[in-house]
Order: sequence, then C-alpha cells, then structure tokens
Amino acid sequence: MEHLVTFSIHDSVGVIAINNPPVNALSSGVPEGIKTAVHALEGNPRVRSIVVIGGGRTFVAGADIHEFVEVLEGRGSMPALHPALSAVEDCTKPVVMAIHGSALGGGLELAMAGHYRVATPEAQVGQPEVKIGLIPGAGGTQRLPRLVGIAKAAEMCAFGEPVSAREALALGLIDNIVEGDLLPGAIEFARTITSARKTRDRIEKLARVDLGPFRELCRKARKNLIAPLAALDAVEAAGKLPFEQGLRREAEIFEICLHSDQCRALIHVFFAERAVAKVPDIPKGTPVSPIRRAAVIGAGTMGGGIAMALANAGIPVLIRDADESALERGMTTIGQNYDRSVKSGRLTPEAAEERLARITPELGWTGFEHADIVLEAVFESLPLKQQVFAELDRIAKPGCILATNTSTLDVDAIAAVTSRPQSVLGMHFFSPANVMRLVEVVRGKATEKSAIATVMALAKALKKVGVVVRNGFGFVGNRMFLPYMEQAELLVEEGASPEQVDRALTDFGMAMGPLAVADLSGIDVFWRIQQEAPSGIGRRGASAIEELYAAGRYGQKSGAGWYRYDENRKPVSDPEVLALIQKEHRKLQDQEIVERCVYALINEGARVLEEGIALRAVDIDVIYLTGYGFPAYRGGPMFYAGTVGLDKILERVRAFEWQPAGLLEQLAAEGKTFEAIEPA
Repeated sequence: MEHLVTFSIHDSVGVIAINNPPVNALSSGVPEGIKTAVHALEGNPRVRSIVVIGGGRTFVAGADIHEFVEVLEGRGSMPALHPALSAVEDCTKPVVMAIHGSALGGGLELAMAGHYRVATPEAQVGQPEVKIGLIPGAGGTQRLPRLVGIAKAAEMCAFGEPVSAREALALGLIDNIVEGDLLPGAIEFARTITSARKTRDRIEKLARVDLGPFRELCRKARKNLIAPLAALDAVEAAGKLPFEQGLRREAEIFEICLHSDQCRALIHVFFAERAVAKVPDIPKGTPVSPIRRAAVIGAGTMGGGIAMALANAGIPVLIRDADESALERGMTTIGQNYDRSVKSGRLTPEAAEERLARITPELGWTGFEHADIVLEAVFESLPLKQQVFAELDRIAKPGCILATNTSTLDVDAIAAVTSRPQSVLGMHFFSPANVMRLVEVVRGKATEKSAIATVMALAKALKKVGVVVRNGFGFVGNRMFLPYMEQAELLVEEGASPEQVDRALTDFGMAMGPLAVADLSGIDVFWRIQQEAPSGIGRRGASAIEELYAAGRYGQKSGAGWYRYDENRKPVSDPEVLALIQKEHRKLQDQEIVERCVYALINEGARVLEEGIALRAVDIDVIYLTGYGFPAYRGGPMFYAGTVGLDKILERVRAFEWQPAGLLEQLAAEGKTFEAIEPA
C-alpha cells in the first residue's frame, strides 16, 4: 500500500500520487492507499487543498479486471472502492483530480468523487464497462448524470466510448485544461480553490429524460447485449432516487451483470487478445527485425488493402503487378479508399496524401532488394505462388521475410522453392485488409522463431491481431468454416430458405449469415476451396455450391448467388435458388439451424486443436471473433462450447450422425472444457 500510493506537500497543497504501473489500475491496495493519504492530508494543518495524480503515462485506466475473474471463480471479493471514494468526496479540503492519459471506468469514478477535475489537452475520460459486459459499479451511473446530465451519461455508460478533454470541458465533466506540465498546473489550480464541492449534491442537471430512444438504439446497435440496457436502467435511477438509493440500485444491477454469461464471455475476450500475442515457445527476448521498408506483390483487392495497412502504419511500401492496367486499377482503388476516409472525416486531406505518398507502384522488381518484408497476394494458385517465391528468393536481401497471403495453400510447399525456408511464413489477411483486424500468422516447418516474432510485432504495429497457427489446409479459420458452411448448404437442401439460415445465425449473433458471406466472397471461390479440400473437411454430401457454380451464380460479383442482387448489391430473395437447390421440404426450426452450423464449427475446432494446427482454444476464439464475426458476448466458439457443456454438444453431434472429434469425446468424458488443453 505504501508504495502504490504516496503523498507529499507542496507549500499548502497536498499531492497524492498513484503508482501502480502500467495503467494505475485500482487493484487491491490502491483504494486503501488513497483513503489513507486523503485522511492524512486532511488532518495536516499545513494543507489547504489536495491534488490527486497518476504516476507514469496515465491517471487511472480502470479497475483490475483480474479481480473480477477471481470473484467469478470464487477466489476473491470485489475491491472496496466506495470507502475510498467517500473519503475523497467527504474531505473537508478541496480535492482536485489531475488527469493525463486516460481516466476510464473506475478511474473516472474516482475522478468524479473529487471536487474538481483538470486534464491535459490529450486526455480522455469515459465509462467503458459495457465492453466487458458490466456497468459502472462505483457510483459512475450516479455521479456522471450529476455532472453531464442524464442524456449524455446514458450515452457514455451504454455505449462505452470515451470523450476528449475538450468535450469533457464543454460538458462540465472537467473544470480546466492544463497546458504544459500537469502537476504544476494542477497545484496552481488547487491554490485558487477555497471550498469543497461534492458531486453527489449537484442536482441541477438531473432533469428527467425519456430514455426510450436510447433503449431502442441499444437494441439495434448493441443487439442481444445485456449491459447497455442495464446501464440505462442505472442512469435512469439517478434522476429518480436519492444518491444513496441510486448507489444501491447500481450495485444490484452491477451484480446481475457481473454473474451473467455475457460478462464472463467478454472478460474472456478481453484477456484472449492479450494471450494470443504470447506464443508459448517464443520467448519474450526473441530477436525482432525492424521493418522499415515493405513490398507487396499483387495490386488486387487484397494486395491493395495490405499496402494501405502498411502505409497507414508509416511504412513505405512498393506494390507490384505485372499487368499495367491491373496496377493502375489498384492504385485508383487505393486513392478512392483514402478519398472516402477524407469525406467521412476519418482522415484529413493532408494525412491521406501523406499515406498515399508512401505507396509506390512498380511493374518490375526495382527496389525489392531493399525490402525488409515482401508480402505476396497473387491469385490463389500454388504453381503461381511458387513461381513468385522462386523469383523473390533470387532478388530479396538476406534476412528479408517472405510472406504469403494464401488462405488455404501449403506454406511449406511454397517455402520449398526457396533457399531460405526459415524466412518464409504465411500472413493470411482478411478482406478488406486495411480494415479487418485479424492476421493468421502461419508457421511453416522451417520458419525461424525470430521471423514469427518479427511478424507478430509488425501485426501489432499495423493495429491488427496476429494469431500464430501451424500449416495445414485452410489453417484454422477457413478449415473450420468449411463444415460450418456445408451445414448451411445442407439445411437449404433439406427445406430451409437461405434467408432463414442466415437470419437464425445473425439472431445468434454472427455478423453475417454464412450464405451471405459466400455471396460476398464469391461462390466460385468457395467452389474452388471445396474442390481442393482434403477428404473429410466440409464434404459430407452437400452439392449446393456446385449447383450454384454450374449455374453461373457466383454471388454479388455476378448479380446472383444464394440471393439475387440489384445494382446497389442489395440482396433479394430468389425463388430460383430453391428450385435449383432444395431436395426436401421439411420444416426446420431455428434452433436446429444454429446447433448444426455452430456445433459443426466447434467439432472441427476440436480436430484443429487435436492436430496441433491451433495451439490453444483461445487462439481459435480470437480468430473467429476478429476475422469471422463470431459474437464477442459468446466468447468465441470454443469458449461458447464450454458454456453449453461439451457433453451436451457431443450428444447433439452424435444425434446428427457426425463423426465426433476425439478431443471432444475425451474432454466431455472428463467433464472439462477446451481451455484445459495445454499447447504441445
């Protein structure tokens, strides 16, 4: 406690410093230290006012989420924040909160317990608890409305987005922006304050607001989520109940959210993205090569997106295509993408121009000898990719990483045509590559650990989530998607409409239905993948994709696939599909649709784990959360399997007359979940 929170006196101003790196989380010891420091300074006759500041790079970025996990697992209790916040708010001497970096979640709740707040111009404040399935639990839903009004508090608590220091000042959430050094500025501000001002006593902004429109917006924009609506209920209580009763109502709602499956799932997701960054057999000190220059081969949709991702991260990039018209089209598309970002306000014209200037078109190989990494994004053909890599092996400098963007092909077969297989790996981006967060980093048999570490660091620099997987057809994501997609096909063959299949799965929470995904990606693409898939992966007898392919229904690109599309690519139901595809006409329930598709995904995921293609269940979860639109509030397919019960899933797999994965049978018999599997 003594080192987590320290205090000192600067003339007549007491300064309390929170030192709990890296983000000054309010873990056990910190609230108690704040309370002790406040009481000590309050009792010191030399002190007229108090400043509370965070050490290091931020104020307080929130509570310690590990402690929530301990509560859920029955190993701990919630940190006692309220006594510390009451000590701050009840202090008879003015308390000024000095905010830099972020004051989020419990950090903002602490700040609002202070009598005044100052911040640096770059600071951000917010209540993001809904993102892990919670509501503010230390008075946030009661104090925030008193400072910014019911409507703004409802928005901040239900959607969880932070606001800038400038907006916070305009809202009345902070009292001053400090230009220059924060601590001297905060001390100077504190010297001008003569009286305490309790947030809980401020009622001038508590005018009643109809939150009905907010609820409707939450139901649409945060579909199926519990916490946003719960946050609105708690904020609404601030306008109806006295402060102490409002706190009790907040605590009741918080407890319900904390013990929900959604909260468990979202906390799992929070830690999952951090877990996948740590590859078990690649030590922290593994050498990472700097990526100062890059090159991309292929100026199509994927190649252009990858080039943009690199340029957006400040990395100069060559983009090559052997066809001059294709290269021109690719550069035109890149320019149009940046223009759209400018028009939408996401980029300034200057920033867009600067990023575009980092991308250099190239018809030959000039400049490739200087690249630190070359990313290949040509047509999905093994002979073509081998030809490209044989040429790269001749041109690229020693140590240059050679990455293929293949989605299904054998990375080892590509590496075999080079003299440097240790530098060859897969970087499977997802379209559009400048937007989608996932990169499957495919490790070949000979790939060096330093190459993997370098590419994982690059993924982070590109603001993407890299997940290391082993080589095998379709790797993890597409390998698992095939049986999922096949069940969707079979369901239509048996009597469901494409609309029912897609709607059942989007109601489950998927970002898109599988048939809509097939139309977007291209029926021809799925047909080719199915032809190349090894026996037993997604080929249990469905013929729908073959029928659509033979009929020239390639999806959105041809104006017809599972759906028909108008000139704006809006899907329309097409009776011709049923005439072409359906073999039976039985009535199917949505529950069967969801179970067959999602359990097929899980069963194949068990095989992927069994074969060592995925190292851990959490890797599969992150791949499906960030690349395939699996709902975060269900935690990913393998986590979701644990919430259903592996024994129940196994029972249904057998009822569907599928061959269950051996790992699924083993874990179900042992009463375990997929999280029990340790990486080989």
